[in-house]
Amino acid sequence: MRQSPSDARTFLWILFLLNAMGCIQSIRCNPKSFRESIMVLEVNCSIDSNPTSIDESSSVVLRYRTPHFRASARVLVPPVAGKETWTVGWIQACNHMEFYNKYGSKGMSSWELPDLRDGKIQAISDSDGVNYPWYGNTTETCTITGPTKKDTKFTVSMNDNFYPSVTWGVPVSDSNVPMLSSIWRDQSFTTWLVAINQASGETLVLQTVRWRMKLHIEVDPDKPLGKRARLREPFTQQQPQVLGKNEPIPPNAMVKPNANDAQVLMWRPQTGDPVMVIPPKN
Repeated sequence: MRQSPSDARTFLWILFLLNAMGCIQSIRCNPKSFRESIMVLEVNCSIDSNPTSIDESSSVVLRYRTPHFRASARVLVPPVAGKETWTVGWIQACNHMEFYNKYGSKGMSSWELPDLRDGKIQAISDSDGVNYPWYGNTTETCTITGPTKKDTKFTVSMNDNFYPSVTWGVPVSDSNVPMLSSIWRDQSFTTWLVAINQASGETLVLQTVRWRMKLHIEVDPDKPLGKRARLREPFTQQQPQVLGKNEPIPPNAMVKPNANDAQVLMWRPQTGDPVMVIPPKN
């Protein structure tokens, strides 16, 4: 029995529909990978507009507090089909540090990161020292464990600022006679929004931010306590830069030691050899 042209067209149409349904089924059976599906919905980064504040309440040290750098991101993760565990959060590294406390004609103390100073590494971890490589492990990270059936939306956030103490007197002297004459600080950081597979270690850089904190404080040690120091610059910090193209994370930004443990306090006299006042913790 011969098929009519209309029967042939109907048969081909059915084949097309079956094939289309097969394609749809195939897509369902092969969902997008985590790498392809994770979405950054919004990123906000800023440095507070208030100037660095100075505290002269102690007769032993001057304290100052810089404005806060703040970063937050809203992230969406579609359903995760497999038994995978991913952590999404913030990783930060210091790329450059100048931190000088001058004591008139006597010399200066300097907080230094030797390997960074000498160009042996590009950056050093600024982790909290416990949850490597993450900056912290409270608001800074979120962990997603598959399989999940629904979209997962969350916010990860972090903040950072400086709140050090600087001795009025020369740090290698037993005397506490005020000699401090100026403080200069200039530090640069790179901060990444990252997703890491806890089993494989696969690392996805989702966003890259650069920021910098500077300050110059002038001190007159001959004035009475409470009236010695004043902020020279800047009164408003430069705002962070969210990069249009992500940068890779240097290896040293992912592992020990962190900046706090690796830094040393040096005394560099006007004449004579430098002295290490505080050695690294690592």
